[in-house]
Parts: sequence; structure tokens; C-alpha cells
Amino acid sequence: MQNFDVVVIGGGPGGYVAAIRAAQLGFKTACVDGYVRNGKYSLGGTCLNVGCIPSKALLQSSENYAELTHSFAEHGISCDNPQIDIKKMLARKEDIVSKNANGISFLFKKNKITEIHGWASFKTAEGGKYILSIDDKGAQQEISATQVIVATGSNSRHLPQIATDNLNILDNEGALDLTATPKELCVIGAGVIGLEMGSVWSRVGANVTVLEVADKFLPVADEQASKELHKNLIKQGLLIKNSVKIGEIVNADKNVTINYEHNGEQFSLVADKLLVSIGRVPNTNGLNVDAVGLKLDERGFVVVDADCRTNLPNVWAIGDVVRGPMLAHKASEEGVIVAERMAGQHPHFDFNTVPWVIYTNPELAWVGKTEQQLVAEGVKFKKGVSSFMANGRALGLGNSVGFVKVLADEETDRILGVHMVGPFVSELISEAVVAMEFMASSEDLARIIHAHPSLSEVTHEAALACDKRQLHG
Repeated sequence: MQNFDVVVIGGGPGGYVAAIRAAQLGFKTACVDGYVRNGKYSLGGTCLNVGCIPSKALLQSSENYAELTHSFAEHGISCDNPQIDIKKMLARKEDIVSKNANGISFLFKKNKITEIHGWASFKTAEGGKYILSIDDKGAQQEISATQVIVATGSNSRHLPQIATDNLNILDNEGALDLTATPKELCVIGAGVIGLEMGSVWSRVGANVTVLEVADKFLPVADEQASKELHKNLIKQGLLIKNSVKIGEIVNADKNVTINYEHNGEQFSLVADKLLVSIGRVPNTNGLNVDAVGLKLDERGFVVVDADCRTNLPNVWAIGDVVRGPMLAHKASEEGVIVAERMAGQHPHFDFNTVPWVIYTNPELAWVGKTEQQLVAEGVKFKKGVSSFMANGRALGLGNSVGFVKVLADEETDRILGVHMVGPFVSELISEAVVAMEFMASSEDLARIIHAHPSLSEVTHEAALACDKRQLHG
């Protein structure tokens, strides 16, 4: 039996980062992962294989096609009868995923991490060590660990009334592998996955209808920003309906019929494909938690404290399998923190400075409190808003929709939240994260020199606007 100081269960963005940091700190480390893609084991978890990375590849390809067919003429660039090769688009996506997965294996070798393929579960705890069983496509082995990090991620939540077959009824995995553009695509769930994948297939020719149960569009985001995104997605051709009640769904051979209620009326939509994107659930099935008494909550999440410690000594849990936002970068940071705490260090983690991004066009990004949260909490604040409409760089890009909003405490001027919708705000949001981590004021942000012409000038202007001294608006 192989013995390790640390065994990480799961090779996603939380697990593989935790393994690397543990190895850097001198622990004899192994990472066990059982994800199989195209018949081969593939590190990186959902994010790399069927989530963040492949979806961004398709978003970029579809955006390039949309630019060619709708926007390039403004630049004096014309192309007769442009075509898109969906199979080639998917092949490019697969190549990007493979390169990244191979990169993780390289990092494991570089850091002397033992890569173990298969599904791990707890067997017993004895003598201060945990015995784990590994199932590698039927082949069994056991390993022991002094410390265990559970990083098993999450799975797509499915509708109770219809089975997901990834032929007609799709989850995120099926939506990434469509070999042809559906004429009619229905998306249930106006969250990140639904909006991003709906955007991909809308740009390449699908009629996309998004059905959402919630009364408001993207209620987790700042209302002003979500309304701006909603307006632009509607302009792009997505049909988005909120306050929907989903009824019977019929999966026929060549189409799917979705019955639903909206504003008191009954509707029946016949679609080629149905994408179900109604959230994700923690992946704790198969861990055999009862064998060692690992505590789960009523929703199946591993119960942890603020430092990701479970109820068991030397067992930790991170990422989608624990409380907090299901975001890859949150999982990675937790992985680093756990490894460092094992080594006796005391790293800090602030949920309020975790950035959120939706990679639609325009992009939506934010960090900190929304305006609605501050009002509900009775916090007195001031705000500054600046539009991309007058920004030279945005105009040059041909993408000047959206704005940046800075929220700051009325008395101390400390930044409480920053909300952005517009071009490349997934990159711009990091400045706001750094500012909030260092407890900056809007005055601090306003006094920083920003390059001209650049999109970041809009953040600068929004900070200036907090004190009503915006220069270009």
C-alpha cells in the first residue's frame, strides 16, 4: 500500500492546485481523479473538460463569427457568404482542453505529485491515517494518507420530470458537443451556463428561448448591471422569459416539447434541443462518508468551518463540494489555503472579494456588495457610474455598450462593491478586487493614473464620479 502525507480526491481547479501547493510545501502528495474524456483519463475536472475552458473557446469562436457577419462591415471589412464549420469549431475546443489537461499532468510531474487514476472513497480510519479505496475501471487498490482534501466538485442539477440524455435533453456537457446548430434551442435557466451557451448557439444561427423560474433576471447581480445585460441580449436575438412555471416535457425522437406557464398563459414550445441549466449539486456520492463519519449537510455539501476543516481531524474539503459560490477561482484559492494551513501558516480568505464573471457579450463582472444589498442592509453609500459610450478605446473596438459602477461607503469612502458590464470587464474587474483587498477608497482609485486610451479609464471615471468630479461624463 502506498502511503502519503496528503491525498487530494479530485483533480479539478481546486484539487490540482491544492496538490501542487501541498507538494511545494514539502508534503508527499497524491491526487486521485477519475474523470474520463474521450475514453481517456483527463485532469482538470468539470471546469477544464466540460465547463469554463471549452465554453470560453466556443464563445470566442461564435463571437468571431458574429463579428464577421454583423460588425466587420463598419471597419471596411467585407466577406461574401461567410460560413462556419461547427465540427472544426468543436475540434479547436477539444485541442484547447487537451493542451490544458496535459499541462496539469506536466505540473504534477514537475512537483513530484503522484497522479492516480480512478474513483476514491473512504474505507476506514486507523492509526491516525485514512485508508482510501481506489476503483480504476474495476481494478482495485488502497492507499493511505495522513491528511485528505476532498475536492470532488459538483454535478449538473437535472429536472425531475425528464431524463437528461445529452442527445435531445442536454446539460452543460451536451451543450458543448452539439455537432450542428439547432434551429430551435430552448434553455431552462438564465444563469451563467444558460446565458453563455445560449449566446454561443444564438450567434451561429439558432433561435434561442430562455425560460427562467425567478421573477427577476440574474437577481444575484447588481440590478442596474443585469438590466443592461438583459437589454443587450434581447437585442442580439435571445428571447428571455422570467417568472416561468415549467410543466410537462416530452422528448420525441427529433424534437422536445416544453410546456410552460408565463404570465398566467399556457405555452407549448417545440425545440430541436433543450438545455437544462438550473444549477449544480455537490458531488459527494460514492465517497462512502459513513465509513469514517464525514458530516454532510441536508443538501449534500461537506460541512466545513471558515478554514475548510471538516468534522474529522486532518480531513479538509474545498470548492463546489462546500459552502460558498461554485466558482473555479474560489476553489483554487481554498486549495492553496488548505495546503498552507496544513503547513502551519495562516492565510486569509474573504468571500466578499471573490470576483464573479459572466462571459456573454457584453460581459458582466462584479465584486463585493450590490446596490440592492447595501440598501437592504441600511448601509449609507455613494455611487459613481461611467459609461463605455464615450471611451475612445471602446469606440475603436466597436463595442461601447455598458458601464462601470463603483459603490463606496458614504462616511469612510471605502469601496464596497464594483459592478461592470461591457467589453473585457472580465479583465477589468481584477483592479477592483485588488482595490477592495487593500481596503482602498474611491479616492484611491480616482488618484491612480490609468493608461489612455484604455477601457480601464471607465473604472477611473466611475471612481471620480463617486465625488461628482467625473471628467468625461
